Amino acid sequence: MRLFVALPLPDDVAQGLLMLQSGVPGARWSTREQLHLTLRFIGEADGRDANAIDEALATISAPRFTLELKGVGAFGGKNPRALWAGVAPNEALIHLQRKIESAIQRLGFPAEERKYTPHVTLARLRATPAGRVMDYLSDHGLYASPSFEVNEFVLFSSRLTPNGSIYVAEREYALN
Repeated sequence: MRLFVALPLPDDVAQGLLMLQSGVPGARWSTREQLHLTLRFIGEADGRDANAIDEALATISAPRFTLELKGVGAFGGKNPRALWAGVAPNEALIHLQRKIESAIQRLGFPAEERKYTPHVTLARLRATPAGRVMDYLSDHGLYASPSFEVNEFVLFSSRLTPNGSIYVAEREYALN
């Protein structure tokens, strides 16, 4: 199974993100069920690894915190491949992400090679003109969600389908 650790989004924040989803040709927009803030993508894991991951995540102690989504962006440079909503700077989020990263590495999984960039994926892009992406970014650059409380993080499994990924919350871990 494919696993990742993420923060679920409250309905009001998710609804606000869904309202941003239009006006970009070649965009496959994320559904409500796909909107989350990834803390660590793990990848393929067998049942024994999944149990070890669950046990390691259950030992993480971190405080609850307030979070706000802020701004939009794109990955891919001249050939954009994804649109995302960003996160206002938040030390508590970075602290939690580092604890999760450390726990996963201690189990023998390789370190994440890319610098952690907290974001919520809004759309995957295919053959989208860069100019249209730039227009979208300038139209929505001032986006900000309401602040929301983060009380837990979640271990999700992911199943790939022709219509995109289906995510299932496998286990929730409460923050202090």
